[in-house]
Amino acid sequence: MKVIPTDIPEILVIEPELFGDQRGFFLETYQLARYAAHGITRPFIQDNLSRSRRGVLRGLHLQNPSTQGKLVTVLSGCVLDVAVDVRIGSPTFGRHVAVELNDENRRQMWVPRGFAHGFAVVSETVDFFYKCDEAYSPQHEVAIRWNDPAIGIAWGITNPALSPKDAAAPLLADVKGLPRYGEV
Repeated sequence: MKVIPTDIPEILVIEPELFGDQRGFFLETYQLARYAAHGITRPFIQDNLSRSRRGVLRGLHLQNPSTQGKLVTVLSGCVLDVAVDVRIGSPTFGRHVAVELNDENRRQMWVPRGFAHGFAVVSETVDFFYKCDEAYSPQHEVAIRWNDPAIGIAWGITNPALSPKDAAAPLLADVKGLPRYGEV
């Protein structure tokens, strides 16, 4: 596998090695020792799969406490996937990384604990799969406004389909209870 650093050192883009022939292809989507060698060491305890249509934007979400690290990928379709550093005191607080994940590049993105995550669907539909190192805890979920100008994400869509929670999410500056740098 190839690990690609990003502008925020904790966020990694991973390109699994693909083996293909006339029958199709094979790739390893996760292997403990290989991922641990790149700092992804906590055990994954929950897998999630969502299906969405073009124009849907999910996020920006995180949990605190009960922070989650997520290894995300696309099984079919295409998204713009985004992680935002929201750890109070971090030197990269408020900065984001955006990566196209699709069923052709087979890339994964590691979204560490303490980062908000979201994605915008740019294909007709998408099957989005992610592994989590902490269980979903709705009472600890935090949402941040998807179009916060202080974060400045260029999502590539103008009028996304949002959940009511995401449509009402506050700006990053107004969010209480964010994780602290060095504590997650």
